[in-house]
Amino acid sequence: MPGATAVGITFDEGVVFASEKRIAYGNFLVSKSTKKTFPITPKVGATCAGLVADMQLLSLQISALAKIRKMDLKRDVPPNTIAKMMSNMMYERRYFPLLTQVIVGGMTDKPVIYTLDPLGSVLPDEYAAVGTGAEMALGVLDPQFKENMNEKEATDLAVKAVRSATMRDSFSGDGIDVLVVNKDGITEFTEDVK
Repeated sequence: MPGATAVGITFDEGVVFASEKRIAYGNFLVSKSTKKTFPITPKVGATCAGLVADMQLLSLQISALAKIRKMDLKRDVPPNTIAKMMSNMMYERRYFPLLTQVIVGGMTDKPVIYTLDPLGSVLPDEYAAVGTGAEMALGVLDPQFKENMNEKEATDLAVKAVRSATMRDSFSGDGIDVLVVNKDGITEFTEDVK
């Protein structure tokens, strides 16, 4: 599987996702500008490590299913439902799996994130990291994460965690995409390589 580093962090009024932009297969650098953060609904986002094509397919299908579900419910689809929809789709394909690790989350009464493996296991958490650089990113997240951080603190920590992984993981690098979900919706921006 190709390498990558992606993190998700909850903060007092939302969640932040960050991912680097590189796709590498073995010694071959395929792309330096791949987006691995995905808005799923106006209140739910996701990020991934692994095969980006599989995550692009998954995010498009779940986004469409969420729109249909929203019309049925006549209200926003919560992040736990989106995570369960992703889990079901990944489990249904367990014999020909979508080779991607996913962090998905958003806002309900409180910010939540879930980590999903290629077979659809759903693990709730306050922060998470996936991909080949996950150990380096968690080395930053574990000691520095604290509950009820503000948006700037969480965003800075997410960028710092991904940046630390790009320093040591040759499969990660070339800038950082950030997606923030809060009560106002989704904001996206890119941090350049420094």
